[in-house]
Amino acid sequence: MNKEADGNELMAICKRRGFIWPSFELYGGVAGMFDYGPLGCTMKNNILEVWRDIYKGREGFVEIDSETVNPAEVFKASGHVDEFSDYMTYCTQCQLPFRADHLVKNFCENPDTMSPAELEGAFSEFGIKCPECGGDLGKVEEFNLMFKTTIGPGSARVGYLRPETAQGIFVNFQNLYRYNREKLPLGVIQTGRGYRNEISPRQGMIRMREFNMMEVELFVDPHDKGWSRFPEVEDEELVLVPNTGTDTVVKTVGQAVEEGIIANRVLAYFVCTTKQLLLRLGIDADRLRFRQHLKDEMAHYAADCWDAEVLLSYGWTEITGIADRGCWDLSRHSQFSGSDLSHFDRFDEPKEMTFMKVQANHRMLGPAFKGKAKDIAAALEAKTPEDVRDGKIVLNISGEDIVLTSEYFEVKEVTEKVTGERVVPHVIEPSHGLDRIFYSLLEHSYFYDEKREYSVLRLRPEVAPIKVGVFPLMEKDGLDVLAKEIYDKVHSTMTEAYYDGSGTIGKRYARMDEIGTPWCITVDYESLEGPDKGTVTIRERDTGDQKRIPADKAAETVRNLVGGLGFSDL
Repeated sequence: MNKEADGNELMAICKRRGFIWPSFELYGGVAGMFDYGPLGCTMKNNILEVWRDIYKGREGFVEIDSETVNPAEVFKASGHVDEFSDYMTYCTQCQLPFRADHLVKNFCENPDTMSPAELEGAFSEFGIKCPECGGDLGKVEEFNLMFKTTIGPGSARVGYLRPETAQGIFVNFQNLYRYNREKLPLGVIQTGRGYRNEISPRQGMIRMREFNMMEVELFVDPHDKGWSRFPEVEDEELVLVPNTGTDTVVKTVGQAVEEGIIANRVLAYFVCTTKQLLLRLGIDADRLRFRQHLKDEMAHYAADCWDAEVLLSYGWTEITGIADRGCWDLSRHSQFSGSDLSHFDRFDEPKEMTFMKVQANHRMLGPAFKGKAKDIAAALEAKTPEDVRDGKIVLNISGEDIVLTSEYFEVKEVTEKVTGERVVPHVIEPSHGLDRIFYSLLEHSYFYDEKREYSVLRLRPEVAPIKVGVFPLMEKDGLDVLAKEIYDKVHSTMTEAYYDGSGTIGKRYARMDEIGTPWCITVDYESLEGPDKGTVTIRERDTGDQKRIPADKAAETVRNLVGGLGFSDL
């Protein structure tokens, strides 16, 4: 009988075999920070390539790479400066900090929706003390999770390390929109580091202060609720936990939309795409579900959000969020920057329309603003009547806020024949936590084989850091020469191989099985002489089955296996 790993067993293997290491261990370590070792780095890159294959390959989205340090204005506009906080408490005795909602999670439902007063009340009601020393807990306070810095030496300009990669896509919308020939939908992907100054990270790779993200931002016309590829997935089943208080339900994608469980076809399509990605990577389908955020749990930018959750030794854990961000991001950046971040939605036929419009008073603007007057007039006429507050409009021109009173503009009714209208695109965002997916794959692929008496990682070939081990039965008599020739032909950046000539064959198999290598090739004496001359043995990890294949076809055979050929078809 096989048994699954707990977190501690798996982390020990990861450290010993070079998947991940605690960062700065030489100096005592820093909680919530990890380094990828040689195997981990390769596996992480393999996960990235599968994700790219779906979103960049199949879906045809474009990829960018934006800065990790952003000026404060970006995150003021996005809402992170004001909203991106967790509730924190200190132990009054040992002074250790703790996330307040984590301390009450075993006593209260939905603790992340509780107010400071409610959390403090729970401490008292349930007798919750410091988990380290048993001391009393202090006042609950907000703690902003962004790392703050300054940009430039002696600079007064405040910056932040990005807590997500999404804002780099939003602030580049104008460039991306032009690149896409001013058409929607427009899908953009980005991968890279994010930074969150977590209060008390205590769940290994699940809660990190510096982490890797794979984010997708899909800009869509808010008038278009369809998705051309939806019919391809409408019959696929999803395990859903709606926020209506009902139990877990199993629905097809089509049923989920028809019954109003998932708001629209675009969001539903990418919930299903997330399932396809995770299953292809190797997540166990029986330990995967999609949970809808509660109304008071939604992020400040989200109109709706579903989390892909997997069952780990830590319990049900979010590894991907699929959010409908509405027009929040582009509207806010347009408001704060004074730039037009809209899409021109062209009508099939021109229409005569009557509407209220802001018109610049050029006679007054010229003398008052001279060289800036043209830019101010253009920015004014891009505004709508809703932008007028107390008879004033605020513009941001080249970083400068300019307040214009009513003598510089007028709001009047006009009738024009128009060919279309400007709308702010809505955004669908599948945001994948790369480190959490990485760790989840390790947990879901791990088992202890009692017959073999060692641990095995049943990683999918696409994801496995090493695809094949190459062994000589003995490192003599020319066996090692042929084995090294095969290794040289098999090994590449796409098909990583590992040569091992030390120890018994059994121990070499065990070393490869423990790191998830799908196949091993052994050169034995029959490879050099006898009826099987010119052949080698290839062994499959999960079954232990072995077959003989031509030595000169070894590289081709491994590539075919990685590409999906079944071992039984060799």
